[in-house]
Amino acid sequence: MRISVLGGLGAWPTAQQGCSGFLIEQGNFRLVVDPGYATVQPLLSRVPAAAVDAVYVSHGHPDHCADLQPLLRARVLADRDGPALPVHAPAGSLDALLAVDEPGLVDGAYRLDAFTPGEGFDVGPFAVRTWALPHWVSNAGARFTGPDGVVAYTGDTGPGPELVELARGADLLIAEATYVDTVPDRHAGNLSSAVEVGRYAAAAGARRVLLTHLWPGTPPEAAVAAARRAYAGPVEVAAPGLVCVVPS
Repeated sequence: MRISVLGGLGAWPTAQQGCSGFLIEQGNFRLVVDPGYATVQPLLSRVPAAAVDAVYVSHGHPDHCADLQPLLRARVLADRDGPALPVHAPAGSLDALLAVDEPGLVDGAYRLDAFTPGEGFDVGPFAVRTWALPHWVSNAGARFTGPDGVVAYTGDTGPGPELVELARGADLLIAEATYVDTVPDRHAGNLSSAVEVGRYAAAAGARRVLLTHLWPGTPPEAAVAAARRAYAGPVEVAAPGLVCVVPS
């Protein structure tokens, strides 16, 4: 299993990189997870739009889903008879995004498979289990189990006991770490710190951690050091061009 980072920032993109987004490849199957702001260009530098087999969206904030819209345009305007792209997302989370274009333009480009966080389903070679994790809007953390191993992904989340279950024994935990040490009061309960990620990754026995959704301007080395206070395994920060292979 090959996981390519398309972006690793939270809130907004910078000139250097986009927001959270990942391409997970298992054999010939290509799954895009959270196509946030400024992730479609790095995606298309790796695979043609028509070669994406499915999309998983954790929640409806635009730094996690905005570039689904240009991806759909890239598919339907190049080939109006092409297959619909399966898009898996919490029910109602993409309504606003899918309504921004002219009526009917991208309707044939996707098939929306809405779910309630907590449900499980299959996506290509992956068995997907989801958890409802604390955030301002409905957010579905997910565990993708494929022939080569397990990737766990939090989306955006505040602290909760479900995170240990989500990350239990995962070969790779991709975890939101907007802050390094302390989550400000205005975001408490809805976002996480690298320190918190280190604690639950250690409790879960995750084999490797990839920190994502860092607030723009956060020094990556500070986030890594914070996670390592409690977690002894390998820790990296999601950055454009980084590729993780499972099993490592």
